[in-house]
Amino acid sequence: MSAYAHQMEREFSAQSLSSRGVSEMGSHYVAESGFYMTSFAATIFIASLVTVGVLLTTLLVSLAVMLQSCQDRSKGVIEIQKLSHDYNYCKMFALHAELNSLGPDDFPSMCTSLAIQHNKGGAYERDLNASLLMIERYFDSLLPLHDALDVVLMDIDDIFPSNISYTSLLMNRVRDNGCIDCFQEEKHLKQILCLSLYTKLQASGWSLILLSRKPEKQRNATIQHLISAGYRGWSSTIMRSDNEIEIDSREYFSRRMVAMQKAGFRISGVISSQMDALTSASLGHRVFKLPNPVYYNFEHHTGNSRVLE
Repeated sequence: MSAYAHQMEREFSAQSLSSRGVSEMGSHYVAESGFYMTSFAATIFIASLVTVGVLLTTLLVSLAVMLQSCQDRSKGVIEIQKLSHDYNYCKMFALHAELNSLGPDDFPSMCTSLAIQHNKGGAYERDLNASLLMIERYFDSLLPLHDALDVVLMDIDDIFPSNISYTSLLMNRVRDNGCIDCFQEEKHLKQILCLSLYTKLQASGWSLILLSRKPEKQRNATIQHLISAGYRGWSSTIMRSDNEIEIDSREYFSRRMVAMQKAGFRISGVISSQMDALTSASLGHRVFKLPNPVYYNFEHHTGNSRVLE
């Protein structure tokens, strides 16, 4: 083979090798030309996914809490409206019961629990203070004459109940509903505040006549109770005579008031928590209704005049 032929063969071999190398490099490039990410970029990507997941979870939880809050608020509004409706019904029923001499057993069962909840919040104390303040302001605006004939009638059975067995029955009902302490506190509070009112009226020159449904035979014991409680200087005490025991307490009070007026007394006011002393036939005087702790736990005064006789 000539020298020229050898040179051509070498050049052809070199070209073949060069082409094979390029071909192999191209194949390698194609094989490795897919998605490539460094470890740092992958970490950032995964962290982003986790963050988005946490944000979505937080959003869902927040929406769930807001929905529950709206449901609770709506339920609370409904409960308040129902409680207000029930309370207003019981309050009106109590007035109806008192005017018609109904007893505690005539009340709907829902009213007892509502009244106890109301009293535990200090409702009785607020109502009693408001009533006494109104009485004080009224008599402060008047001046009694110096003849001792301008009188104020006070129901002492508000202080010392005339029917102990009936009071015990009511206390048992209060105890059954878990409010015996508030009953005792209301009773003690009324004794203190009524004595304060009595003292102020007496100091202002008013003659005070004490009313009771108790029979005359209990006079001495009643007077001793009054003295022990701090009462002094009243004008007289009205109690049932033997021939008045069987008559209705409204009629009893009406007769006594008429007799006092015929005797020359000017009745300026009657203070009691019970309707029988406030709804007599005698006119011309102001009447003041006090909340009664014995009945207040049963829908704001469930007074029964026939039982209290």
